[in-house]
Amino acid sequence: MSDVIKHECGLAFIRLLKPLQYYYDKYGTMLYGIQKMQLLLQKQRNRGQDGAGIATINLDMPPGTRYISRKRSNGTTYLEEVFQEVYKYYNDLTPEELADVDNLKITKPYSGEVLLGHLRYGTHGINSIESVHPFLRLNNWITRNIVLAGNFNLTNVSELFDELLSFGQHPKERSDTVTVMEKIGHFLDDEVQKLFNWFKAEGHSNERITELITENLDVRRMLQRASRKFDGGYVMAGILGHGDAFILRDPNGIRPAFYYHDDEVVVMASERPAIQTCFNTSIRAVKELQPGHALIVKKNGNVSEELINHPDERKACSFERIYFSRGNDRDIYLERKKLGRLLAKEVLEAIEYDVENTVFSFIPNTAETAFYGLVEGLNDTLDEVKKQRVLALGDKVTPEEIESIFRLKPRVEKLAVKDAKMRTFIASDNTRGNMVSHVYDVTYGIVKNEVDTLVLLDDSIVRGTTLRDSVIQILSTLKPKKIIIVSSAPQIRYPDCYGIDMSKMNKFVAFKALVSLLKEQGKENLLEETYYKCKEQLEKEDGELTNPVIDLYAHFDYKDVSRRISEIVTPDNIRPEIDVIYQTVEGLREACPNNNGDWYFSGEYPTQGGMRVVNKAFVNFMENIDARAYT
Repeated sequence: MSDVIKHECGLAFIRLLKPLQYYYDKYGTMLYGIQKMQLLLQKQRNRGQDGAGIATINLDMPPGTRYISRKRSNGTTYLEEVFQEVYKYYNDLTPEELADVDNLKITKPYSGEVLLGHLRYGTHGINSIESVHPFLRLNNWITRNIVLAGNFNLTNVSELFDELLSFGQHPKERSDTVTVMEKIGHFLDDEVQKLFNWFKAEGHSNERITELITENLDVRRMLQRASRKFDGGYVMAGILGHGDAFILRDPNGIRPAFYYHDDEVVVMASERPAIQTCFNTSIRAVKELQPGHALIVKKNGNVSEELINHPDERKACSFERIYFSRGNDRDIYLERKKLGRLLAKEVLEAIEYDVENTVFSFIPNTAETAFYGLVEGLNDTLDEVKKQRVLALGDKVTPEEIESIFRLKPRVEKLAVKDAKMRTFIASDNTRGNMVSHVYDVTYGIVKNEVDTLVLLDDSIVRGTTLRDSVIQILSTLKPKKIIIVSSAPQIRYPDCYGIDMSKMNKFVAFKALVSLLKEQGKENLLEETYYKCKEQLEKEDGELTNPVIDLYAHFDYKDVSRRISEIVTPDNIRPEIDVIYQTVEGLREACPNNNGDWYFSGEYPTQGGMRVVNKAFVNFMENIDARAYT
């Protein structure tokens, strides 16, 4: 992606189902869980560049001994820093000491059977260590402790925060993570207290009551009560102090969650290949956690997938398939290839099938897989063209003509090269802009000056600023006749509120193109009309909200918007003609049929909170308010 956007976080959970001695005997280490957690996070590192954290819980520890351990880092080498701190407690031990599993469990941190890991990609706010998951809610009652981490954004944090106040709580901040943790904590406390009162009335001692609470706590009911008003996209993972654990997914399945279970472990991750790699298992053995469900692992090792909230229409985030997830998942790999393949015909039409004078390439590195699909689509289409040309020759076939026809194939080269980021330390905007334009470098000597057209595939175009200020600038130095930028994703027209940092509508190049077209055609009054419609929407109750901004785009053909985008991303003082081609929403849905959460392209939000956000974002634009459209 040429425009960097911040997005979803990564989660990893492991529950060891056997005693620690079992893993020492079989795998030669009692730190089997820690080693697997390190690998799970490493294989999902693409999901978080702002920090990492892990927490462990040791089961059945005697009172007065440490049973919860946590380490977080937001340093430049955050993942390495986390595990260096973990392993320092074990690096100097003798083989005999490392073999004393029972002693290590009591005396050393991070030796627990339940592990939770998180990779943070902050969508907003200051990247302080306090923002790095997992979060802790501590209590002297072991059953009231919570360790929580998540990949989520909620659209109604203010509403949930006010509800906490109505409970009599005084939360330390308004963040969605703290609000969620305190919401779950409130209902955990309530469930624990009810059980305590019940067993106390039966005459049990307080010590025995703690054991009975551990055995009888209804995690499913607690989650149902706590999450009833959650609006957004979320996967939340939690461990209770005594050892029960859960992973909860939103009713639309917006955020991803996969798990694997055998007689040794239960493991969950945000991406399926991470589990396959770390536990050497097949794709069939890894299950997707169903929308609205929770994977619940009781302290006694019982594992179940439970219905928590009634599932709504599946709207799994399509950006997972286009960009966020690593492409080594079989389905994602094939979907990305198809996204590229579906663009082949339109690209060939744009160059008038002149492949001899066209060079095809891609923007590194995330567009590479889609580019393979584009090239396959080009070759398939050209094969049909060749066949028709051969048939048209009839009896006049000559070896020279056949050879000429067979030479019809795309010229594929690696033109754009991602260069290292460079800090300029220069105050002048003009000078800094000149330095920033060299984020990419190019391969020289391939392009025929003033003759060749360059076709460059990107996986998506958000703001268009990097295209204008860097990619197109540097490509123009190759002196092509024309540059065509192709996006394997559709036009990003609407804000996101479920995990991606795209909440300000005026940042989108597609929206800028819309406003430009309206003004050019003297239809600025439509902006004002839509503004009042959005204001009215914000006064409505949930269940009644719609998206009036969709009607604005309906005034223009899809390609009209693309053409205006071409003009917006064209830098001043360059000679090549610039054209932009976008994937259609219909093409996206064909390529990614199971991840049809495409509200940022279509405006079709899966929750009422999303509808509120798009209306608020448009109001903010009209009132010139530079703020996120949700809190």
